[in-house]
Amino acid sequence: MKAIYGLLGYPLGHSFSKMYFNEKFQSENISAEYRNFEIEDISLIRQVVVTEPNLCGLNVTIPYKESVIKYLDDLDEKAERIGAVNVIKFIRQKNRLRLVGYNSDVVGFKNSIEPLLPAGCSDALILGTGGASKAVRCALEDLGITPQYVSRMPREGQLSYPDLDKSIMERYKIIVNTTPLGMYPNVEFCPHIPYDLITPGTLAYDVIYNPEETLFMKKAKARGAVVKNGLEMLLLQADEAWRIWNL
Repeated sequence: MKAIYGLLGYPLGHSFSKMYFNEKFQSENISAEYRNFEIEDISLIRQVVVTEPNLCGLNVTIPYKESVIKYLDDLDEKAERIGAVNVIKFIRQKNRLRLVGYNSDVVGFKNSIEPLLPAGCSDALILGTGGASKAVRCALEDLGITPQYVSRMPREGQLSYPDLDKSIMERYKIIVNTTPLGMYPNVEFCPHIPYDLITPGTLAYDVIYNPEETLFMKKAKARGAVVKNGLEMLLLQADEAWRIWNL
């Protein structure tokens, strides 16, 4: 009987994870299958678990990275610190099933951005405050970088987009977009930051990987910034998810 892995989210549409893992299983002759589980409400995770007895692990994507936590039995230390889960490991012990949450985005982002970090830079702007931003924050902190959230509706301690003046943009030489602005098919959008204040040597990282170069990246690159999309992060976090499932 094939082991089943899958992706939990809504809507899913074209799934990188499904293609990536099924190609991996085929090329490495692994007896497993990866499926999409598109559910309209996170409570339906119970139905997925019951109806798929061969499930060995799940990835979790938008919009359930945070709301899935209450349906899990335990959390890895990093996932608990972040408050968001994108990997669920199934542990079957006799007649008991335990669901343990992890976050592989931390490893993916950390290993992807580390080689590009500007020398002597210790501060970063994180655009957006959703589930992905929490993993980015954790990874930056682990790298000794102090992160600062920027939000359309800022809470205490966060910046708003109109706050991004010349002094702020001169201080923060790392800018990470964790919002969905610019993601295919809405490629004409980008975060509303003062691109004209970006200076050469700034690192502009977009966790979006489709399109290959977002409008955020194009505008930053035009000002002399180093830019990178989220494809490598995606690949690295997928490899980390596979490692977690096989611990």
